[in-house]
Amino acid sequence: MNIELIKQNGVDIAVITSEEKVITDAQSALDLAMTVRHETGAERIAVDKKAIAEDFFILSTGMAGEILQKYINYHIKAAFYGDYSRYTSKPLRDFIYESNQGKDFFFVSTKEEAVQKLADAL
Repeated sequence: MNIELIKQNGVDIAVITSEEKVITDAQSALDLAMTVRHETGAERIAVDKKAIAEDFFILSTGMAGEILQKYINYHIKAAFYGDYSRYTSKPLRDFIYESNQGKDFFFVSTKEEAVQKLADAL
């Protein structure tokens, strides 16, 4: 796993890339957030979609909801970047749309978009 710290608009954002899955369940997502906070001080995390277990994108598993609730509890904002075009599930598309309307979680195509969304989030 690689953690790259980017400062944009005076905001620290940790960008996570990994060849292996670093988010496989709610506990691993929380561990990631706490590791990032401890090592960088950042409370905003951009995560490459490739580093997230596929179950996250199957809403019926409850994994996404559990992770996002933990992040809210610990005041973590997150952006997940990658290609979502292959997902045809209407509930998932609605979930992504609704998340992108908020101020805590974003699903975008590129690392640059992820960093910008997190930098602009209030």
